[in-house]
Amino acid sequence: MPVPNTPANKSDDQRIAKLLARAGVASRREVERMIADGRVALNGFVIDTPATLLASLDGVTVDDNPVEAPSAARLFLYHKPPGLLVTERDPAGRPTIYDRLPRDLPRVVPVGRLDLNTEGLLLLTTDGGLKRQLELPVTGVERAYRARAYGNVTQAQLEDLIEGVEIEGVRYGSIDANLERRTGANVWVEMILTEGKNREVRRVLEHLGLQVSRLIRTRYGPFVLGDLPPGRVGEVRPHDVESFRKSPTRIDLPQPARSREAGVKAVEPRPASKPAPRDVKPKREPERPSSRPNRPAPSRTPARSLSQGDASGGASAPNDRSAQRSRPAPTTSPNARGSSRPARPGKPAKAPRQRADGSLAVKAGSSSPARAARARTFRDDRGSAPARPSAPGRPKGPAGGRGKPGARPPRKRS
Repeated sequence: MPVPNTPANKSDDQRIAKLLARAGVASRREVERMIADGRVALNGFVIDTPATLLASLDGVTVDDNPVEAPSAARLFLYHKPPGLLVTERDPAGRPTIYDRLPRDLPRVVPVGRLDLNTEGLLLLTTDGGLKRQLELPVTGVERAYRARAYGNVTQAQLEDLIEGVEIEGVRYGSIDANLERRTGANVWVEMILTEGKNREVRRVLEHLGLQVSRLIRTRYGPFVLGDLPPGRVGEVRPHDVESFRKSPTRIDLPQPARSREAGVKAVEPRPASKPAPRDVKPKREPERPSSRPNRPAPSRTPARSLSQGDASGGASAPNDRSAQRSRPAPTTSPNARGSSRPARPGKPAKAPRQRADGSLAVKAGSSSPARAARARTFRDDRGSAPARPSAPGRPKGPAGGRGKPGARPPRKRS
């Protein structure tokens, strides 16, 4: 019995394969194979052709399971890393984007393709109509790329691409190319185009004598890659998708919020630190262990004083000073931390200076017992020796320079 069809004159009728693909059952090619195997039915009747036109999926079953109506179109941003194929499966067993996508994503189809070694923004959608609207060159949706290439090129050569170029019989449309910067023997080139032909960017740059070593897609229409990490997925807000469908060529849409990052664990904000109470003293950080030994604190050895017994021994002051130099100093001296180290030898005491009148020049205001003891010892050793006579003809007074009292008179020349 033939399957009842919806009249073909209605504008909202679509092929059943397209409706099932939009509902997320499978791709169009897979749906056509399912129809050929007799797995799709309408109101209990098996559909035998994928050209069946329907207005909705009411009464359609797949493997005797009813198919839900398609939901609103959803659009995802995926940062494709290099080394992945943009296909559902690869006969050679190479990794694809579907091997790396989060498992909780709905069934999505890629918008356009990126080469194996090309990285950057890849759009994924649940709606076939939105996919076609984004891919068609007549829509005028821009694609922006950044390419790192080895070789030399001038800005004038890149500006000539605005008129398009033909390479090996293939005509490429207008390309807005700009030279960003040079890094050694490499150049960075930004290219904006509205077509998506196979390996278009690489072939155009190779035509200019450049060898592309890295290619990144940074924008597709109003949707930008931004700071989305490689391998992560972000979802575009539904009202931004509807705004794009109404005006595909506009690029002034707000940046798509990462309202959903599939497979990404949300980062919790850092809790604010509580202020410490005033009556509690802050804890000090414990001292770090050091491999260096503790340096002992310097110890000062007081000056030796001469006792009365030493002074009455009859030895002279120079002998006493030499005896003080020959006396051994104590070998160790405790410090503040309890450790011991060799003590520094004490500085030998100096004899007081004698004035011209025979008196000892003791520093005024000095109350050191050692200094007073040395002065007494010097007077006892000197006894009642007469004072040193002053030079004849030399005026008395403090020693001074030339022309002052007490200075030596100038020598007469013969």
